[in-house]
Amino acid sequence: MSSIAKLPAILAALEHGLIERGRAVRLALLAALAGEHTLLVGPPGTAKSELARRLHLAFADARYFERLLTRFSVPEELFGPLSISALEQDRYERQTAGFLPQASIAFIDEVFKANSAILNALLTLLNEREFDNGARREACPLISVIGATNEVPEDEVGEAFFDRFLVRMPVAPVSAEGFRALLGLDAQTLPPPFSPLDAADRQALDEAAQRVGVPEAVTARLLELRDYLIAEELYVSDRRWVKLVRLLRVAAASEGRAEVSRWDLWLLPWCVAPDIARQQQVADWLCARLGVREAMSPARLTRVVEAFEAQLEVEQDADDLDYDESGRLRFADEFSDGKHGEAALRMPGRCRRRYGERHIAARVRQIDELAGRLAGYAGELDALRQDLDSYAAQSLWLDQAFAEYAAGHLGGTADALAALRDRTNIARAGFLALPRLSGDPGVEPEPVAYDPLVA
Repeated sequence: MSSIAKLPAILAALEHGLIERGRAVRLALLAALAGEHTLLVGPPGTAKSELARRLHLAFADARYFERLLTRFSVPEELFGPLSISALEQDRYERQTAGFLPQASIAFIDEVFKANSAILNALLTLLNEREFDNGARREACPLISVIGATNEVPEDEVGEAFFDRFLVRMPVAPVSAEGFRALLGLDAQTLPPPFSPLDAADRQALDEAAQRVGVPEAVTARLLELRDYLIAEELYVSDRRWVKLVRLLRVAAASEGRAEVSRWDLWLLPWCVAPDIARQQQVADWLCARLGVREAMSPARLTRVVEAFEAQLEVEQDADDLDYDESGRLRFADEFSDGKHGEAALRMPGRCRRRYGERHIAARVRQIDELAGRLAGYAGELDALRQDLDSYAAQSLWLDQAFAEYAAGHLGGTADALAALRDRTNIARAGFLALPRLSGDPGVEPEPVAYDPLVA
């Protein structure tokens, strides 16, 4: 059985009995498949350790290590005791068997409470999968570390260590509805059986991920996000961007796809933003950008339609001087001031301005071009909504809340576009109903000015 075929059963087993932890379970497993680490941020008693203990079951022959750190923790608790025999031979080495340097999956609770000496040693182990053991550096079989904390410190060492966790997942107590399910949970129910991933599965998935392509549309969106984060003063290291793209490739490869999808970008908030408030900010930005090109955004299109509506109003309200059949200016009746003075002519008569066929045809032609763009964009939106539905139906990783959020945004955009198309049709009918010159083709007017829709 291939790794792709094993994953659905693995996920079902890992999620079994964990109320409202589906997103955390899936992201932790995906991060592990990419060889990355996950940080769970939340209060005690929210199943963080249980998640980590289950994760190691997804990998065949994986050695598990778990430790709760305090400010009094010493390196021996993580890396093993000093070797007495090595000391007798003047070597400073540790017995690492059964400790973190020999673990495949590890859970480190209250990870930021360790002192700087431990955190500095962990930096190399987490990133390079190597441990400095005396005069030699030994390779570590580490697949992934799950870290847990209540809060993230802001000191320099803490920030460097924080950057080693690609996925940062807030974990909160269950909701009111989830609480009902939690109380009714049958702890005796066993999770469904599954076949764990072995070394060959992981190797095959890694090779498949290397072949996954990243389309230009996805790269462009990542560039936009980078610029947005810089403007928001959210620093994301170059190392993190490289790891993020690999995560996207692994997500695609694990679903048998040859390239990254735009919808894989739902993973971005959990990887580029440090806390739940800014993760939601990035998610809002992402939903506003997926499927909505800048030049075709509802706000911009509204301004274009408003330009035509304003022009129509000007032309409907425009007056002209009134001329008689001989071409002379027509005046209103004579009037007197009532004091036996000489009668005077009233001001020239005025009438509604009339327009030639060329003028009206030009206005209709231009508004039809706009209508064509709107219709094309409506087709794009329909295709995007179908694409999202298709992606959600087969995705192992997509968060249902994000899928509903993105679908709602696309639906709202489609509704806004439909309203703009209606307004465009009304404006077109208004131009066709303008008073016309009889027998005079008129002149072609300057086009209605608006921002070009080129993107």
